This record gives sequence, structure tokens and C-alpha cells, in this order.
Amino acid sequence: MSDGLKKVQRVVATPAALDLIAEIRAEHGPLLFHQSGGCCDGSSPMCYPAGEFRIGDGDILLGEAGGAPVYIGRAQGAAWAHTQLILDVVAGRGGMFSLDNGREKRFLTRGRVFDDAEQAWLRDNL
Repeated sequence: MSDGLKKVQRVVATPAALDLIAEIRAEHGPLLFHQSGGCCDGSSPMCYPAGEFRIGDGDILLGEAGGAPVYIGRAQGAAWAHTQLILDVVAGRGGMFSLDNGREKRFLTRGRVFDDAEQAWLRDNL
């Protein structure tokens, strides 16, 4: 990447994820995501109606996916600071409390390590 590097996004969504976000938003209105830290539903990204999940002081905003804010716990965010999170969709059952549950498809987080230029941009701009 060049010195004219555009804003580096810490989270992005695949077309399949954007479609599922739109489907769920049509039923539930505004949404938010919280990247699970590995409790009951493993490390799945959890999708909630906006305002029905309490964001705490220990959570940070990574960005947005399909117009929905995406949060992660501060410690987990620091551990994954070198990685772009990619919100995707796969076949299966969603998290117990997540709005993708019962649709026979679920959100999944993939990762891509930032290259050196992206990591430098993040250090200089966050």
C-alpha cells in the first residue's frame, strides 16, 4: 500500500454477511454486533437489536458492518489489533442469544493479518 493509504478498517463484511444483516434488520430494526470472547457461544460474533445489549466501559468500537456498529472487549481487541476481522456467513446454528439463530446460517468471524503499511497507519491514526 502507498503513502496515500486510505482509512484502514478493523472490521469488514462479506456480501453474504451484508445480505444476512439486511434480512435481520428488516425484521428487527437497527442492529449491533459484539464479538464474543469465547463464553457460551464460543467466539461467534453476536447480533443484537440496537439498544438491547449493554456496551460496557471495557468494550471498544471496531467499526461497522452493513451499518451496524461492531464492538469487542478491550483486551480481546488489543490481542487482535494486528488483525482485520471479516464478518462472514456459514451454514449452521447461530449463537443462543444472537438474532442469526434459527436461520440455518450464522455469522462467523474470519481474520486477515494487516500488512506493514496498514499496521503503521493504525499506529499513526488510532
